[in-house]
Amino acid sequence: MAAMTAGSGAGGSPEATGGSTGSGGWRRPHGPLQRYYGPSTAEAAEAAPDPTDINGPHFDPEVFMTKVRSECPLGQLLSHEAALGREIRALDSDMQTLLYENYNKFISATDTIRKMKVDFRHMEAEMDDLAANMAAISASSARVSAALQDRHHRGAQLSGVQALLRKLQALVEVPGRLRCWAGTEPARALRCHARARAVLRHYRHLPSFRAIEDESHAIMADLAQRLRARLRCETLNPKELTECVEMLLQLEEPAEELSEEFLSQAGVRLEAELAALEAELPMADPLGTVTMPPPPASDILDFVDRGSSAFVGTLCQLAGSYRTLFGRDTGCLEPFTAALVARYFALLEQRLALEHGLGDTSLLVRALDRFHRRLRALLELLPTCTDAAAELVARAARERVDRYLRALQTFFLGCLGDVRQALAAPRPPGKEGPSLPDLLATLASSVLGQLKAVLAYVQLFTATDVAFASLPYFKGEFCVTAVREGLVVAFMRWLCRTVRGFADGLTERGAPAAPPALLLLLARLCLDYENSTISYILTLTDEQFPPQDSGPAVTPGPVLCAEARAAAQRLLDHYVQVQGAAVAQMLRKSVETRDWLGTVEPRNVRAVMKRVVEDITAIDVQVGQLFEEGVRRAQSSDSSRRAFSVYSSSRTPGRYAPSYTPSAPMDTHLLSNIQKLFSERIDIFSPVEFNKVSVLTGIIKISLKTLLECVRLRTLGRFGLQQVQVDGHYLQLYLWRFASDERVVQGLLDEVAASAAHRCLDPVPMEHSVVELICERG
Repeated sequence: MAAMTAGSGAGGSPEATGGSTGSGGWRRPHGPLQRYYGPSTAEAAEAAPDPTDINGPHFDPEVFMTKVRSECPLGQLLSHEAALGREIRALDSDMQTLLYENYNKFISATDTIRKMKVDFRHMEAEMDDLAANMAAISASSARVSAALQDRHHRGAQLSGVQALLRKLQALVEVPGRLRCWAGTEPARALRCHARARAVLRHYRHLPSFRAIEDESHAIMADLAQRLRARLRCETLNPKELTECVEMLLQLEEPAEELSEEFLSQAGVRLEAELAALEAELPMADPLGTVTMPPPPASDILDFVDRGSSAFVGTLCQLAGSYRTLFGRDTGCLEPFTAALVARYFALLEQRLALEHGLGDTSLLVRALDRFHRRLRALLELLPTCTDAAAELVARAARERVDRYLRALQTFFLGCLGDVRQALAAPRPPGKEGPSLPDLLATLASSVLGQLKAVLAYVQLFTATDVAFASLPYFKGEFCVTAVREGLVVAFMRWLCRTVRGFADGLTERGAPAAPPALLLLLARLCLDYENSTISYILTLTDEQFPPQDSGPAVTPGPVLCAEARAAAQRLLDHYVQVQGAAVAQMLRKSVETRDWLGTVEPRNVRAVMKRVVEDITAIDVQVGQLFEEGVRRAQSSDSSRRAFSVYSSSRTPGRYAPSYTPSAPMDTHLLSNIQKLFSERIDIFSPVEFNKVSVLTGIIKISLKTLLECVRLRTLGRFGLQQVQVDGHYLQLYLWRFASDERVVQGLLDEVAASAAHRCLDPVPMEHSVVELICERG
């Protein structure tokens, strides 16, 4: 203890040592134990092994001494020795301090361990006693368990006896329960009988069980009779009918008879549904001539809704119940269902036939779409009706397209009537009516707009949200056959035939003929159709209703354009004939009503010639509103001043053709024939081109040809010949500017003058200067 006390002085305490080392010592006051026990395992693993580290786990004294002797001088070795000595003394001091601090704890721990050993011996003794007690308890438990098992076995036997007694009691009570429930709750009675039936059949050899079974059979037979009576006499809804037949099948009634009665009862119910639908349709007169007033009108969508929810829904429910009750065999179901569905389709077609109006096509499309959607459930049960349903929808669509075609035709005829009325309406003085270009633009835009509107309505049948649009018919045949060919192409062909009928058709007695302006306007309309409208309409139709590559053939656009051009040509030719006939009629009357032998010397141009020039001028203005000018042949410099002589030739050069007064009788017939040999042949009724000059030339040729023929049939005196000479020169002065070739007018007027001279008894012509003076004054 003295040594320990001495060691704990100032020189040996850790604090003193640490303080004496100062800057050269290795010891830090807060970690003596750590330095004593060495670094932790983690630190040692992280640090590289160093045998010269005096504090490391891998320290090797020999290596350390070798390194120190080789690297350090003597002074440093002595200093290092002193430092090591101080460290050794400090460690001894720390050890002594730890020993003093933990001495009392070591003594207390020793006493505790001693006490624990004594207590452990006591616990071992107590555990031995407890084990003995547990063995005794285990033996007692085994005896109790055996007793409990015996008791449970006896209880099970007792429960079995009690259950058997309850079952016997229930079997005894079966007839009473069946009798009680058979009238009010037949389904419950059937369930009760089904539970007892197997047991009664198994123990039927016992007299008591046989009596119960016989009584139960009698009760159930009576229930079967009541169910059959209910099935035959009452009108049941589908659910009640299914339940009634299902109970009879549970009673082991013949399935064939029940299937017939099921269909019979279902037929009554479905016939009532069809009768309700039929009551909404107008009833035909017994003689078939008059239709009685229909009941209050309901739209087609309401009719289809009632038919789908009532008839179709009931039919689907009954067909599904039939298959559930009698299996998949539909030998009787299919003919029964097919007949009813055929009647329903017939009623729906009658209702569709009443859709005469074209106001709301979307309502019809929605009705057909709803019909097709709700019929799918029925078609799954009855696939044979699929084609009939699709054909019904297709017929309805075709019928609506046909109605649209008739509506377009009616609309076009109405527009024509408006145009005719506008042309024929009287005009107050000084107020002009609508011009032909305005009437043409209104007619063309109205017809085209109506056609586009019809295509938009018809396109509803092929909308993507419509169920029946996915049918093959609406993807191909409807687009081509019904819409493009049956509606668009048919309408354009009908239009061409209709307008051509104004030229080809015979006017009925008392019916006004088509005004010439209408013929001209329709000819321009057909020409515009050929140039642009037909191609535009067909392109629009093909965009909205694209045809299938393998679908039916379509009418090419050039074919329709050719028909439109032919109609335009016929109308324009007829216009020329009508206008030429009107002018020719004036000339004919003026020739036929005049006394050419007794006429006086001419002093004026006849009024009819002035009227002819005025009418030709008006026709020129009218035609110029719709057609281009056209090409004229180059005119001679003296066309307006050409001399008109009874013996002049159209081929005679010079400004003035000399007037010839024969000094002796001359064969004028020979002169006329010689003149014809050297003149060009003029085709009076040649086809007219689509320009103003050609139209006016045709009218002038008809007029002058008529004048020529009328003059040939008359006999003239001297003054009659001179009057023809004056009238011909006046016409020459004004008509040449309307014709495509002035030689046509000159040639015809020369023939008129030659015929007049030939038919004149005293062919003395008037001096040309006098003729010019009269015509200028006139």
